[in-house]
Amino acid sequence: MKKIFISSDHAGYKLKEQIKNRFKKKFKFKDLGTNDSKVSVNYPDYAHNLCKKVSANSKNMGILVCGSGMGMSMAANRHKKIRAAVCYSLKNTKLSRLHNNANVITLGSRLTKKNTAFKCIEAFINTKFEGGRHKKRVKKI
Repeated sequence: MKKIFISSDHAGYKLKEQIKNRFKKKFKFKDLGTNDSKVSVNYPDYAHNLCKKVSANSKNMGILVCGSGMGMSMAANRHKKIRAAVCYSLKNTKLSRLHNNANVITLGSRLTKKNTAFKCIEAFINTKFEGGRHKKRVKKI
């Protein structure tokens, strides 16, 4: 069972919990918070904490959820060894893995329907990096 780190701010809390429930038989999640949708928190704190865990091992992956997915992505991409992608469709999710070797998916709970988010997560986790010509590009990041 693959271990995946997951975290959200208050805006992403409900979708984070739905993701964990939907995939609990397929993946082992390490939930790094937040644990409440009613208490406003600062998304960078949760993104930074998750990225420290993901960057510790090249096999680790992460899921970050906030209102738009953008704030989490911006905070996450400040970390070495992190390639966070805002994913909103099956196609852009697959390309984030195939061509960019993304290791963190960020989702916008206010912009992405639950079932679309589920499909994106499934694709993100199961799509492998193509390597080849993309490897040299990823190294430049």
